[in-house]
Amino acid sequence: MDIDPTQPWGLAIDYAGRATLTESGHTIHVNISDTSLSSVIGPDPISNTYSPVNVTAQFTESGEGGAVLRGTGRITIMPVGADPVVPDPTAVGQAVAAALADFAAGAAAYAALCARWQDDGSENGDGTAPDPETDPETDPETVPGTNPEAAPEPDPEPDPETDATL
Repeated sequence: MDIDPTQPWGLAIDYAGRATLTESGHTIHVNISDTSLSSVIGPDPISNTYSPVNVTAQFTESGEGGAVLRGTGRITIMPVGADPVVPDPTAVGQAVAAALADFAAGAAAYAALCARWQDDGSENGDGTAPDPETDPETDPETVPGTNPEAAPEPDPEPDPETDATL
């Protein structure tokens, strides 16, 4: 991402703290806002400190059949002492990098999920044919009472001299 050194936050933002930029082929929406509930920017009356500032970046890509994949990133800048937050020109780049990483992680997770559910003609419909050697529902190693090698030894004949009955 190219940081504009003439802008306090590294890019031009509108009056509401919003900006749009293009990075890695994606149109990314950036929002810079404080976390206070007040429209007046000033110190909190109780703690006498300014609110932290969130820098968020988000984008969505749509595909066939209504598929949507999002990438989001957020950086929080804390005030130092009783002073307000100072604009950080690197914060937008960090939020955009986090959004791109989130998008890549989501895309990889969806690709793995889709690969697992590809229709391969198997009977169970989940895209993977069960292997009778390792299927947990039929594997004698995992189903109790079906593995003759893992069956417990039967109790030995009771010994009347060592077994006391009450």
